[in-house]
Amino acid sequence: MLLALLLCYAGFSALCLSMDRHHGELLHRKPSPRRRLVLRLGGWLLLLVSIWPAVHLAGWSRGLVEWCAVLMLSALLLVLLLPYRPRLALILAGAGLLASPVAAFAVF
Repeated sequence: MLLALLLCYAGFSALCLSMDRHHGELLHRKPSPRRRLVLRLGGWLLLLVSIWPAVHLAGWSRGLVEWCAVLMLSALLLVLLLPYRPRLALILAGAGLLASPVAAFAVF
């Protein structure tokens, strides 16, 4: 489930960065239309890919329920971090992307 959590958090962070307000707060500039599109597509792709480890480990019935729980947990973590520690939210997303290959090897 760690891999699903890391991918969900990174996906929500990318979707968050695709918005002008959050991109400006975190990176101190407005995103270009191309960057906004890449972040939006990347975020949705990460959220879709995050279903795979949950279903792979627990099967379709229990895996989808656990994936929904991980989805809500990662969204809650991002929503709680953004107002108080926005830089930490960005650092956690980057660290999660870097740690996800290690978590992927733990799945097998």
